[in-house]
Amino acid sequence: MPKLTVLPHPDVCPDGAVIEDAPQGVSICRVLLDNHIDIEHACELSCACTTCHVVVKQGYASLEDATDAEEDLLDRAWGLTSTSRLSCQAKIADQDLTVEIPKYTINHAKEAH
Repeated sequence: MPKLTVLPHPDVCPDGAVIEDAPQGVSICRVLLDNHIDIEHACELSCACTTCHVVVKQGYASLEDATDAEEDLLDRAWGLTSTSRLSCQAKIADQDLTVEIPKYTINHAKEAH
């Protein structure tokens, strides 16, 4: 099974994490939550917000393509990159992944004002 590496995030995962044997076919968000990494997920993994946005630093090509619905939501994500995905929709395949959780979500960005 592939390995999921999470880069350090000051609030969610300060030391980073390595999840060995991440189950294939399971969303990145579910694997993070199951391993006590409390990534924000305001819509309860239903592809209705952008709070679980991650940037895939390694292994992006192994993921299935994003749906149109996911692409539309990603357009609203804070810190969007060419390898951004909603972690509730991106399912782990057969390659190791490295992800970065952006510093802010759209919720936090609004609260800061």
